[in-house]
Amino acid sequence: MNYLKKSFIVLCAITAQQCYAQNIKNNYPDYLQPDHAVNAVTMVMVHDVVSPPVAARYYAYSMLGAYNIVAANNKTIPELQKFIKDYKPNNSLDTIHTRYDYKIAAYYSILETGKLMLPSGFMLKDDEDAFIQLLQKTKVDQKIIDNSVKVAELASKVAVGFSKSDHYSKLSALKRYTPIKDESKWYPTPPGYFEAVEPNWRTIRTMVIDSANQYKLTPLIPFSKDTTSAFYKQVKAVYQVSKNLTTEQINIALFWDCNPFAITTSGHMAIGYKKISPGGHWMHITGLVTKQAHLDFDHAVMVTALEGVTLMDAFISCWEEKFTSNRIRPETYINRYMDVKWQPVLQTPPFPEYTSGHAVISNASAELLTYLLGDNFAYTDNTEIPFGSSQRDFKSFREAAAEASMSRFYGGIHYMESIEKGNKQGKEVAAGIIVKIKKAGILPQTK
Repeated sequence: MNYLKKSFIVLCAITAQQCYAQNIKNNYPDYLQPDHAVNAVTMVMVHDVVSPPVAARYYAYSMLGAYNIVAANNKTIPELQKFIKDYKPNNSLDTIHTRYDYKIAAYYSILETGKLMLPSGFMLKDDEDAFIQLLQKTKVDQKIIDNSVKVAELASKVAVGFSKSDHYSKLSALKRYTPIKDESKWYPTPPGYFEAVEPNWRTIRTMVIDSANQYKLTPLIPFSKDTTSAFYKQVKAVYQVSKNLTTEQINIALFWDCNPFAITTSGHMAIGYKKISPGGHWMHITGLVTKQAHLDFDHAVMVTALEGVTLMDAFISCWEEKFTSNRIRPETYINRYMDVKWQPVLQTPPFPEYTSGHAVISNASAELLTYLLGDNFAYTDNTEIPFGSSQRDFKSFREAAAEASMSRFYGGIHYMESIEKGNKQGKEVAAGIIVKIKKAGILPQTK
């Protein structure tokens, strides 16, 4: 059993008692909690070192089959075509007349879609087999199991088919990114000096919002080396805070790091650490709070799927801005013009600075979850325990998003302008999505 599997088991053990109490009210067994399947998909993404925007895409599509199965069996759940643009209705599930358990099918579909799409998706076959064995041990009729698996495979095939039209397969044929010879532009940073992550991500089809550039921001502060300029002052703010960080600020930075592959050097050695992505962190939060809100299976799947598509659209919007503005990172500027030995608390990610990805996707997620589950929704976030951090308590999703945004300033990888405008961008993306899902008939899940 590898480290990641062990970590996941530890995390499950920590929350097992809480999960059991909640399942009594939810009236479906613990092994059918949708977040268990999502977490299995997450572990494979951690193994594969999937980049943040790509991970969001996988989360979105991995939930579509499950959503379709639930919607086919619960007519109060709006069909995908009512809010997912370019999605063509597929009535194949309505033609199935054999007896099956749609909850089993929906759960299995999350694993199956991940298995079909992820580079190391074959690893999810173990999770599928373990799930089937558990169903058999709980005396579920074998014919029901077999029929449910067939329905899941059909739904996953439809979801994967839809994914093939979003232009992802064309990315490898597009022109690779070459750093621009302009001192104001982004340049690869130490210690890995990795090439830019997904510079053409803006070409991916959005799920709900109209386009990648739908939410344009006001012009950013112009680059300058003048020590009296606004740009220099915001760089200096990053530099100064790094010199006076409190223990709490360091903990906040580390808690929200969410770097899929961080490198630590020791002498001539370079050691890589795999972690969860920012989207993975918010998908885990969604799993925690849907259980805490005592949502039934159908609505837990619905909320989780909506979080997945929100992450995907938020990343597309953010990456459009990143590779349009192409702004220099604090680490590069400070090393060139202020302090050649300075290093940020967090490893600088390999893509342009503006806007902050965590600010965008955290605020988009917080606004969506606030709409669906209410403001002042207090919860404990234990997402990062398997990755070396402790848990943190939040009074609301918006409080968590605000902290996630500031973590990038404390970590030394973003200027305040990028955080503030990233917050705005994320909220606008969420507002656009909420308008469309509300029109489709998706209303708040709490009274």
